[in-house]
Amino acid sequence: MNGSQSSNPFIKQLASSDRKVRDRALSSLRTYLQRSGAFTALDILKLWKGLFYCLWMQDKPRNQQRLARDLADLVDALNTKENVVGFIEGFWKTMAREWADIDALRMDKYLYLVRCYVGKGFEVCAKKGWDKDKFLDEYLSILAAIPLSVRDSKVPNGLRYHIIDVYVDELEKADAMKKIPLNKVLAPLRRLGKETITKTVRTRVQEALDDKRLVVKTHTEENKDTGKDDVNVLDGPSEKALEDSNGEIIGQKN
Repeated sequence: MNGSQSSNPFIKQLASSDRKVRDRALSSLRTYLQRSGAFTALDILKLWKGLFYCLWMQDKPRNQQRLARDLADLVDALNTKENVVGFIEGFWKTMAREWADIDALRMDKYLYLVRCYVGKGFEVCAKKGWDKDKFLDEYLSILAAIPLSVRDSKVPNGLRYHIIDVYVDELEKADAMKKIPLNKVLAPLRRLGKETITKTVRTRVQEALDDKRLVVKTHTEENKDTGKDDVNVLDGPSEKALEDSNGEIIGQKN
């Protein structure tokens, strides 16, 4: 572990087993994040490097889970869409960079943190009505460009596997009203499954897309006319599902 990070007093406070000490540190961090000014990408990456090692230093399972949830909830402290997008992007860049160095004894707490962040991203999308301010497009672009990237060989497959495994679980939790635009939200997974050259990744994606929870009931006039009630959302045109509202492939850079 980076010595300068482990000796940082603020990081030590966040990793403290004393809840009062940890809560004071979190409160200070939330206040810092609530500023209306934009954070630079470098600011966010420096912060996430510290937060990553904060969890690294926490060795009690119950405190690990609480801290992981607290780190995910930091997203709620951010006041602008730009800062929310930047903070989430910084998280995924940090996970992709550090994942290969996480030892087996520490892996569980980072798996849980990743689950929390997959869920938090979908939760924010749901709160925004799934399309307000185009946040959904930006969030899916981050997933497609970083942890679910088809082309970036620096992203460990272990990170990809875990995101694939929890994707549907966290999507289901995010919106009890089931107003999710599934074809769009599943696009990063579908693209990864279609274009990856790694058989195991392709298999894991297919298993996720075959989840029975992705079969929805519809009551459109068209279905009534044809006598069809059960529609699998995965049967839609795959290329169309991969397009965002501007007609571009999600995560693809011009």
